[in-house]
Amino acid sequence: LFETCVPCHGANAGGNQAIAAPAIAGLPQWYIQEQLLGFQAGYRGDHYMDLAGLRMRPMALSLTREGDIESVAQYVASLEPAYPASTLHGNAGAGAATYTSVCVSCHGPEGRGMPELHSPPIVQLDDWYLYQQLQNFKTGARGAATGDVWGATMRVNTLALTDQAMQDVVAYVQTLR
Repeated sequence: LFETCVPCHGANAGGNQAIAAPAIAGLPQWYIQEQLLGFQAGYRGDHYMDLAGLRMRPMALSLTREGDIESVAQYVASLEPAYPASTLHGNAGAGAATYTSVCVSCHGPEGRGMPELHSPPIVQLDDWYLYQQLQNFKTGARGAATGDVWGATMRVNTLALTDQAMQDVVAYVQTLR
């Protein structure tokens, strides 16, 4: 089943920035499952401003048999996590203060996430992907659809962030590796 994912995410699930496919290797099974279900339900990848999500949604919809999502998620979770090199240049010092006041309660002091709050580990994600997702939440391209309870929580936290604050937070997250 993972062969469907390889053209975008790569054989090692290390991602491909050129086509906005993030590194997903080693992300927790529960998170991968939730995201695939979100794509299938239409609260992910159904907004005209989320081009990468629009590309991903049909892939999730192709997982039609019982157990497909769980199998793909389990396989992706079993892969060695990739820690892509930073591509953005925010101010990690300024980002630390914002992270502590806005992000830490859900993503934890080490950016490892909290399953009980449906918050993913963010330390291993591409910085460009984190930045894009923060922008998507802020603009409503993500987290504004009916049924996306946890996305709505994330969206509220992005509304007061400037683009620079987002880059700074992402730069700080990169230091937590």
